[in-house]
This record gives sequence, structure tokens and C-alpha cells, in this order.
Amino acid sequence: MNSVVTEKNIFSRSYVEKIRTSIAPIIENMIKPNAKMIDKEGKFPRENLVALAKEGWNSVTLPEKWGGLDLGYLGFSIAAEEIGKVDASTALVYAMHIGATQVVNLYGNDDQKERWLLPIREGSIGTFSISEKATRGHVWFNLSQAERAEQDYIINAEKSFTTSGGQADFYILQTRTPETTDPSRVSYFIVDGHSKGISVKPWKALGVRGNHSGPISYRNVKVERRDLIGNEKLGNEIMDEGINPIYLVGLASAWLGVAQGALNAAVEHVTKAVNKGFNKNLADYQVIRQKLAEVKMQISALKAWQLDLARHHDELLAEGKSLSELAIEVIEFKVQTSELADFAARIAMDVAGGYGYQEGIFERLYRDARAGIPMAPSNNIARDQVGKDLVGLPLELWNEGNNGS
Repeated sequence: MNSVVTEKNIFSRSYVEKIRTSIAPIIENMIKPNAKMIDKEGKFPRENLVALAKEGWNSVTLPEKWGGLDLGYLGFSIAAEEIGKVDASTALVYAMHIGATQVVNLYGNDDQKERWLLPIREGSIGTFSISEKATRGHVWFNLSQAERAEQDYIINAEKSFTTSGGQADFYILQTRTPETTDPSRVSYFIVDGHSKGISVKPWKALGVRGNHSGPISYRNVKVERRDLIGNEKLGNEIMDEGINPIYLVGLASAWLGVAQGALNAAVEHVTKAVNKGFNKNLADYQVIRQKLAEVKMQISALKAWQLDLARHHDELLAEGKSLSELAIEVIEFKVQTSELADFAARIAMDVAGGYGYQEGIFERLYRDARAGIPMAPSNNIARDQVGKDLVGLPLELWNEGNNGS
């Protein structure tokens, strides 16, 4: 890819803008032109991802040794935001992919990194496969359980809402550790996406139609011992250290991008649309300007939070510290950005009037933006988690009735 920067001053606005400028050609020349087709056909955005991969963006957080750009969470959050401005489907696939690579990067061994991270530059895609229909929005709580096959493992599981389902080259799969009766004892495996026994159901949804986040079944899928991440039951450490911070700042940044994309589309429309009866642009009306200004101010506020969170992620990792202290804050950030995306899309449709309601950019943005609210952690569950933390109550993650719907 083009050289992003020669000097990494993470607190410099010019550094942040250079990252935006570096990814801009792919956004404008590939991802933006494909957005309408991806939505209409429900097509997985593989062409977009391959283009991003070859320029290093799919390895944005990884060190150079593993083919990465070494731009950390700051680079991740900016890239996800920029992609989200033009196509929510690609942004969600991207965020989950980077999260999956980070699990391998932070917890995998060199053999795993060589086999699973190096191919990313050629277009290999990873994702998470965690949630289960049986436990619904409580994605940390699995009823599936790995079985032993001598030194290896057999996976039988029904996973729901696996982004890039049927498309990913590898899945970071979470399940109970073999033989344990303790539901909190989980393990993580890297599952080859091309393994026999993996099947998916079609993804048909209101919005984000290209992210293929449908149900996926694992039937007697064999996973070699070498693709256990760390040791058995290490999943508890990954959860304790914060599985959410591993990917959620990028996912939330994607929704911030969707909000900005909605605002951009609305501004373009109202400055060009003319009411010939009064010889005025729609932008000449105060009520419309005020609606757009409210969206703009909320985006500006969250962008400051976004950059601070991303920098904090990078600082903690550089110091060898756990990301767990960010777990609640990134959940708060996800709630705010997903609800802002929904608000911005509604305002954009509102100011566009009847034009916004017909099939097109505003209608697509409105459908896409709705996806962020139920996406795990759903905003209802997230608020309860934040509230419990606030008043000092335990999260009780392994109690089946713990957090509402």
C-alpha cells in the first residue's frame, strides 16, 4: 500500500488525516461504487475485502512481521469509520475480521500466526462465531461443548448471527471446554472455514444485506489440537481481559461512519434540491439546517471519544496491560454510535421528504442503520451491563436469567 505516514504521532490531527487519505482511493474507487449492488443482490463484499487486503488494511493492527501495517486500534477505528461512510455491510465484515485477527495476534502462537495471519494479505478473511440461538443475546453463554478426538477436538454447534457465515476462511469459535460442567469454562478454537461439516443458511435481512450474518452449523467438525487458542479454558481469560474491546471499537466506529454517510447524503441532497415555486434550495429552510446541525454536532462529539478510546487501546497494549478496563466504556460507545447512526438516517430521510422514502440511498441507509441497535451486545443488554457496573452489582454472566432479552 501507499506509505501511510513516516512518523506516528497518534495525537496529531494530521496523522489521523493521513490515515484517512491513505484508505480513500479504495473507498472511492471500489467500495462506494459497489454499495448499491451489494445491497440489491445481497452479495458478499469479497471484491472490496480483497482490495483492502492487498493494500494491507485487513492487517491494519498486525505487526509487520505478520504482514501488517502496525497502525493499531487508531488505524482500525479510522478505517472502519471510512468504510462505514459508504457501505455498512463491508464495514461490519471488516470490523469482525479485524477482531478475529486480533484474537490470533494477541493470544495465538507463532505457528497459528504464520498459518492464519500471513494469508490475510492475499485476501483470507476471518470472523467470530460465538452467539447461539439457545442463549440469544447473551453471546458469552454457550450451551455447545467441544468433544475430544484423541489429541484433537470435534465441534457440534449451532451458531447464530455469524458475520461472513459461509464466506470466512477461518472462524474464531467459542464453546464450552470438553467434559466441564461449569458453563463459565470456555475455550476458543480457530476453525478452518472450508472444513467438512460446516453449513450455513441464507442471509435475508432488512439491511446490511451483504454481511451474511446468518445461522451456521458445525456438524462433527474436526479441529486439530494446534488450533486451540492458548490452553483449554483460556477463553475465560480472553473474556476477562475483554472480548468486547478486541473488536468493538472498530464496530462502533463503523456505525459512526454510517451516521456521517447519512449526513453527507442529506447535505448533498438539500443543497442541490430546489423548490422552484419559491426559488429556494431545501438548505435555505432553517428547520432543515437545524436538523442537520444536530446530527453534525453529535458526530463531532463521538469522534473525539472514538479517537481517545482507540489511543487508549493502543497505549494499554504497548504497556502489556489488559484491555479489560475498557470493556464497559466500549459498550457505552457502541450504544451511542449505533443510536446516532439510526438517528442520522432518520433525519436524512426526513429532510429528503418523499424522495427519501423511495428506494435509493436514504432508504438503504435507514435499513442499514437499524442493524446496530440489536447487534451484540444489543443496546438493551448493554445498558443493563453498564447499569450493573455503575451501581456495583455483579454481571452474573453465567446465570441464565441475568440480563434481560
